Amino acid sequence: MSKRDLLAESDDDRVGSSPAAAETGQAPASAGDGATPMVEASWHRSRRHGLEHEVDDAAGDAYPPEVLTQLLERNAYLLTHARGIVHNMYEQIRGSGSVVGLADASGVLLECFGDSEFSMRARRIGLRAGADWSEGVRGTNAIGTAAATQLAVEITGREHFLDSCTFLTCAAAPIRDAESRVVGLLAIASDVDNRQQHTPTLVAMATQLIEKRLFEADHVDSYLLAFHPTMACIGTLQEGLLALTDDGHVLAANRKALELLAIDAHLVSRLDFDLLFDEPFDRCLERALRDPVAVRALAGRHGQRHFARMALPRGAVEAVASALPAAPPRPAGRPGGRRKSTDLPPTLAAYADADPALQALAERAQRIVGKDIPLLILGESGVGKEHFAKAFHASSPRRDNAFVALNCAAMPEGLIESELFGYVGGAFTGARKEGSRGRIQQACGGTLFLDEIGDMPLGLQARLLRVLQERMVTPLGAAEPVEVDISLVCATHRDLLDGVRHGRFRQDLYFRINGLTVTLPPLRERADLRDLVLAIVEAEREPDGDVLVSEAVFDLFAWHAWPGNIRELQNVVRVALALQGDDEPSVAAHHLPEDFLETVREATVEATREAVRSRSAAPALAPAIENADANDGDDSLAAIERRAIERLLAECGGNLSAAARHLGVSRNTLYRKLGRARRRP
Repeated sequence: MSKRDLLAESDDDRVGSSPAAAETGQAPASAGDGATPMVEASWHRSRRHGLEHEVDDAAGDAYPPEVLTQLLERNAYLLTHARGIVHNMYEQIRGSGSVVGLADASGVLLECFGDSEFSMRARRIGLRAGADWSEGVRGTNAIGTAAATQLAVEITGREHFLDSCTFLTCAAAPIRDAESRVVGLLAIASDVDNRQQHTPTLVAMATQLIEKRLFEADHVDSYLLAFHPTMACIGTLQEGLLALTDDGHVLAANRKALELLAIDAHLVSRLDFDLLFDEPFDRCLERALRDPVAVRALAGRHGQRHFARMALPRGAVEAVASALPAAPPRPAGRPGGRRKSTDLPPTLAAYADADPALQALAERAQRIVGKDIPLLILGESGVGKEHFAKAFHASSPRRDNAFVALNCAAMPEGLIESELFGYVGGAFTGARKEGSRGRIQQACGGTLFLDEIGDMPLGLQARLLRVLQERMVTPLGAAEPVEVDISLVCATHRDLLDGVRHGRFRQDLYFRINGLTVTLPPLRERADLRDLVLAIVEAEREPDGDVLVSEAVFDLFAWHAWPGNIRELQNVVRVALALQGDDEPSVAAHHLPEDFLETVREATVEATREAVRSRSAAPALAPAIENADANDGDDSLAAIERRAIERLLAECGGNLSAAARHLGVSRNTLYRKLGRARRRP
């Protein structure tokens, strides 16, 4: 069948083509009334390429498999970082009658997949892997026009130059690497009658995420500073990113960083950290070394206020630590204000002062230290699994060697493979000439920590199992395996046995990593909340400052469920310290985030009401709680809490233990609350 026959066969599927063109065979003179300047310019370029509206000589054409294989190899670096994101994006729109395509910088589709019914129509006009969608071949279309203009584009219906494409609507955007070079294009296409307004936004967000991955991968050996005026934006697509050398020179900045700092891209290579921020680079490094995941306030040179987090490059922790000056001694705290410095516990022995349940877990883990028994740490997100793993490593004979961590949930499958196993020079397009030692080899002689191992792809689970059984690892592209000696610690918030039952996790790998299992308690079940708060305050305060925490704050903390656990507690305390004025003696309730206060207010009232409703011996008490604000005109959280506790205590005949059990708090907490209530005038 000829291309013209194929085109004629698809005529019935087309919508939006020009009636005049169909009847007379004459091409329209322009893109039509209302066309944007971008579309008009693209039509002019299409004519200069010698294209005709009615004839699509490339309909259904694609490069042969051997050429496509070469294209995939040439674009392996892009595919490694983009494939997982693109597939995840498609999962979000599955069933919407769409096709998702990833193309190289010139407009040749590398991958294309979508819903079967629409995908069949799209394949007839060449929306498939190996097809060239540049303007020179297909005329005006989203992929080709985005490649030609290097801008995000949406082309709909009769805006397409070729009549065969007028049933399409498509949004596409260029993907740029860390040096702002276009390395690929991302597109979503669907039927013109099924156009979704959110499609261009979805393409833009996925493109930004790919660019963020490329930036981080290109500068994996640099210091990465993430910053934004809003703390909640750290770790999102809205954060600015700077890649820095070990002396603070700026290597690169992403588009958001240029916007936040109001600097031109061509000036980036001339800048230093100290020219942009009102803080010495060495001090920023010292803080990052102390807690690499901490988000701290950072003042700009021109009065801007940012929140920032510094990520250290691989293997740089020891080098930075040896180069930093000794920290100045901190002044002793006043009684009742805070305890003496309690930085992150270096060994399992430091858990001796922690919650009793956590103490018991640390003692169990201590018994396998130095033995070839893997440790599996379970628990909710934010309970401190990595912290426990580091303490386990620091307690072992391997303490002087590397502790290497990899978050299996934070990387697409291709990147996890190269990060975990490493690769030799020239293993794939974009690989470093000197190759890269994977995390397993980096951990040789030390400890390998695989966080969120429950999210590891099944294919990599098989390779990891082989490494653990044979104690040998073969880097990508290497002919010979390399012997490794590691202590393995894994962690996850998922139910691995459930994953085994449903085929998401290999049973043989589960038994290999499940030597000793410890389940860390969530923060709401721990008895050392006050000590944790004081430890965070001590670590975060200025060296020459002294910070007190009011009892009202501790009371509010006692009522909160802490779904984010210690990570959430750290963020709340950091915000409170940032909002505390220089002339205020202590952290008070009004320094806490508003959403936190509202959550605690709702939880306190509801928990007290539920406790009252559940007591059949006190049916008359529920209406009193429902109308607590009518008793004395005080509807504050403390007042509602005070009146509810006093009524419940009366119903319990003054029995503090019984009242505490009904409220789900300790007797000490209830004593403290009653003491404050009775002292209040």
